[in-house]
Amino acid sequence: MRRLVTTLGILGICSGAMAQQKAPAYPLITHDPYFSIWSNTDALNSSTTTHWTGAKQSLVGLVKVDGVTYQVLGQNEDNYKAILPTSDESSYRVKYTETAPSGEWTAPGFNDKGWKTGKAPFTDEDNADGTQWKSRDLWTRRTFDLADPAADLLLKIGHDDNVVVYLNGEQIYRHKGWHNDPRFIPIPASAKSKLKQKGNVLAIHIENTAGGAFLDAGIAVKEPAVNLAQKAEQKSVEVNATQTKYNFTAGKVDVSLTFTSPLLMDDLNLLSRPVSYISYKVAANDNASHQVEVYFGASTNICVNVPSQEVAASRYTNGALSVLKAGSVEQPVLKKKGDNLRIDWGYMYVAAPSSSKPNQYISTAEGAEDAFINGKAAPAAGKKQLMLATAVNLGAVNSTPKEQLFLLGYDDLYALQYFHTNLKAWWKNDASQTIDKQLNAAYNDYGSILARCTAFNRQLHADAVAAGGETYAALCELAYRQAISAHKLAKSPQGEILFLSKENFSNGCINTVDVTYPSAPLFLIYNPDLLKGMMNGIFYFSESGKFKEPYAAHDLGTYPLANGQVYGEGMPVEESGNMLVLAGAIARAEGNAEYAKKHWATLTTWAEYLMKEGFDPANQLCTDDFAGHLARNTNLSLKAIAGIRSYAMLARMQGLTTVADKYEAAAKEMAGNWVKLADDGDHFALAFESRNTWSQKYNMVWDKVLNFNLFSPDVYKKEIKYYLTKQQEFGLPLDSRKTYTKSDWIMWTAVLADNRQDFDALVNPLQRYVTGTPTRVPLSDWHETTNGKMVGFQARSVVGGYFMKLLQAKFNPSPAVTQQK
Repeated sequence: MRRLVTTLGILGICSGAMAQQKAPAYPLITHDPYFSIWSNTDALNSSTTTHWTGAKQSLVGLVKVDGVTYQVLGQNEDNYKAILPTSDESSYRVKYTETAPSGEWTAPGFNDKGWKTGKAPFTDEDNADGTQWKSRDLWTRRTFDLADPAADLLLKIGHDDNVVVYLNGEQIYRHKGWHNDPRFIPIPASAKSKLKQKGNVLAIHIENTAGGAFLDAGIAVKEPAVNLAQKAEQKSVEVNATQTKYNFTAGKVDVSLTFTSPLLMDDLNLLSRPVSYISYKVAANDNASHQVEVYFGASTNICVNVPSQEVAASRYTNGALSVLKAGSVEQPVLKKKGDNLRIDWGYMYVAAPSSSKPNQYISTAEGAEDAFINGKAAPAAGKKQLMLATAVNLGAVNSTPKEQLFLLGYDDLYALQYFHTNLKAWWKNDASQTIDKQLNAAYNDYGSILARCTAFNRQLHADAVAAGGETYAALCELAYRQAISAHKLAKSPQGEILFLSKENFSNGCINTVDVTYPSAPLFLIYNPDLLKGMMNGIFYFSESGKFKEPYAAHDLGTYPLANGQVYGEGMPVEESGNMLVLAGAIARAEGNAEYAKKHWATLTTWAEYLMKEGFDPANQLCTDDFAGHLARNTNLSLKAIAGIRSYAMLARMQGLTTVADKYEAAAKEMAGNWVKLADDGDHFALAFESRNTWSQKYNMVWDKVLNFNLFSPDVYKKEIKYYLTKQQEFGLPLDSRKTYTKSDWIMWTAVLADNRQDFDALVNPLQRYVTGTPTRVPLSDWHETTNGKMVGFQARSVVGGYFMKLLQAKFNPSPAVTQQK
């Protein structure tokens, strides 16, 4: 079978009546870094749906058949009652020091009078509501009383980075790494036995090793959710480019539940429209007729950063739709920046056609569900964690399917800040547009949009199969919506398209060039204007004089504020090479160099920099910065060579023959020297003249894709042959230093293969990773090849790089890979 389809026998796992080829997580609602909801279990009704960060953003779907209710979507959320509140629940202060304490500092009797007192949370974020912490180490003590020491207590903690937690002197938690979203950790029985009613101490030591800094901790008890409905039996799930489709049996009816985010890149207004479709199709499976009602609920956690924030909700009608609306009371528009954040400004919308006579109400999650199941009046809602509920009676349903459509939308009011100017989303370029008009247009055009999505899904699948086979196509389909929805589309004050990425769980930067670079193949195929939208801000940064270096900037800020580079160290060769290569690739895609011509002075400056510094790079970072600094990096040198050769190509396309000859000759000379200096016998080294090392030479792919012909096919063959000796179960390691890998780079490296057998040998382990990883989050591009676990990063746009093989097929239509017999 094709795509990520539930079937028996293809890399699947059998569980009861359901056999499923797994994805790490399944995309449901995918629009931008803030409006992005996923299911993290194989069965849609086995867990609460979440934002890509892992924060609970509950969607609930129920189907009532002849009075019996079945759950098809989500689960109600567990509640956690604060015993010792964290800062999102109540303000608190603790004793702290940034100097290593002596003595039994974790014990209740320790004298901490010399320590400072600070308000939680501790963070390195400027202007945050808490205590600034920018040193390496922090020690805290929080004294508290406890009415019921025998309660089943949990540590609630968010931290960045390494932390050790003690309760009354006993260690209860240790973690190397970061989890700055709240985690609930069971407190060991041995520690609970030491609790008392008066004078307990929660003591913490945390280290800030890199990146952000954060600490917030308390104690809670769990109040498990009550799910009142039976679970429907999931039969299948299919992921295609724009949709995720589930099939269930709910007693005597079958239910098809489809999530469509119509991300069609040839229509920027549609691409920007923040509305997804949720479609229920119900049909009897026993040749009889049954009374059916359907329910869709959406939690107001979708419109807040943390569940403790107050919200306001309302109901109204507009056009053909009955609408529920909710948003935070605070409405702090563009007041927050950072990585692990959800939007808490603007408004969410749940809509259904008024013609279906929907029953809409606002309640608690359990109250809304109880009202649907048992016909009770929904209890009055408070001000936090509400459920926007819509129920529709379909009446008698027989073997002919009946469909009920729901729409979920989000109006962020203002989307981005660009050099201190607040920008609205692209769909608001027409000042007459409102979210109500967008919702009604989405509803009225549903049939035509669905047809366009279906045609696109089929075409993408067919093209990907032709380029790289069924396994390759499945990986592209899973990556498609994730890559697009890690961006936000807007228009700059200068009238240029902006398509700005967020570094999801890598550092939260906005418009990072070395995130744009691996993402590019997808957008080069389907709309190069979107790639220009990733580059325009970087060009403006230099050309406006705001960035004064003779090389390209790394980023434009921290999402959603694009006010200038925040990354502490530049990547001069990396980013300059990236911008030059991508300008060349755009010219190849469009058949002209007009975009490069517009920025020719800047590109020239960067090309000159690479001529001086690029071939044998100094000890600097590249895009794989997590691996640390590396001098004489052969793969980084390849990027510089490709950048210089791209500049030569662009010059020739403009008729600048002398310039083109000069830079083309330089690139050829560098390539020849590269082969000599990088040679390590049966492969090429990680760094020049560094013996017994190796690395993926993914940057070499442009020599093949753009037909530069700087390297002979023997160079590719030599590398591929060696890589196949280094394969692990879940992929090819990035280089000889570690066993982890980057899946986007594997997909680039695989394009160097000159036959399908070798291509498949490199790609198939990635399918094993996708279907077998124990880390259930939106696709991570950085994983361990020995066990399939995520190392870091998730939901990033760089999986757009999976489309490199398809780009190669588009740019070079004659078959580049032949099937070996």
